Amino acid sequence: MRVLITGATGLVGKEITRLCHEKGIAVNYLTTSKSKLQSDNNYKGFYWNPKAGEIDKSCFEGVDTIINLVGASISKRWTNTNKKEILESRTLTARLLKKTIDENSLAVKQIVSASAIGIYPSSLVNYYEEDFNTVSDTFLGEVVEQWEAAVDDFKSSGLDVCKIRIGLVLSEKGGALPEIVRPIKFGAGAAFGSGEQWQSWIHINDLAQLFLYAVNQSLIGVYNAVAPNPVNNTELTKASARVLSRPLILPNIPKFAMKFALGEMHILLFESQRVSSLKIEQEGFEFKFPNLEPTLQDLLS
Repeated sequence: MRVLITGATGLVGKEITRLCHEKGIAVNYLTTSKSKLQSDNNYKGFYWNPKAGEIDKSCFEGVDTIINLVGASISKRWTNTNKKEILESRTLTARLLKKTIDENSLAVKQIVSASAIGIYPSSLVNYYEEDFNTVSDTFLGEVVEQWEAAVDDFKSSGLDVCKIRIGLVLSEKGGALPEIVRPIKFGAGAAFGSGEQWQSWIHINDLAQLFLYAVNQSLIGVYNAVAPNPVNNTELTKASARVLSRPLILPNIPKFAMKFALGEMHILLFESQRVSSLKIEQEGFEFKFPNLEPTLQDLLS
């Protein structure tokens, strides 16, 4: 079996690629950086430039499944330029893949695409399942709505479409966790705002396993990729401090301070989404890391 991965050199992409190789699945990957091109039998790189509409269509040779992870980081100040890149890095890329499939009558059967729980409105009380249909009125909600629409367009090309709405990815190698634990290590850790905002998290290994489960089971539709036991921001901070054996002595960090420091993107720290994992569990997927503290012990010890 051979899959095509976009975003293969990112945090999640590297973990999915590692698991693919463990399971004997060969990987073709697309990159905008010619310096990242490799050509091993089970790991072949191909160049693309989505802004210019360029793609090496030989990336599809032997491929019947796309794992679509590409997207610029949302963790940089939301200037108008960066907002445009955050959106277009998800939509233009999908359209280029679809156009290439259509114009060359390629035999791709399935796309399993990343999405995000940022599509759900911020709420301290809602418990979101996949069929909730009100979209967050934030910039993130707008991005995810357009991202999913671009992925849904593959249905008209005859592909099965699966969208994985990813929560807070916990990894020791990057993403949010190193930023969460760094101040705690120096005795300066604190929750944000009220600390009551929900954090629907997932261990990076469970996330990679979930993507491959969706591929192998030919899942169709939307699935939340979050662990079964979300926590609030205070508990995430306290659990991190416990695992690191560090005290928490500072008061919570007020919202206005982070808005001043980060601008509009400060909402990343204060949005609250309590999200259900029931649908993917009903499909037979089992989480290796369903609870937060053992997850943190695995990643931080």
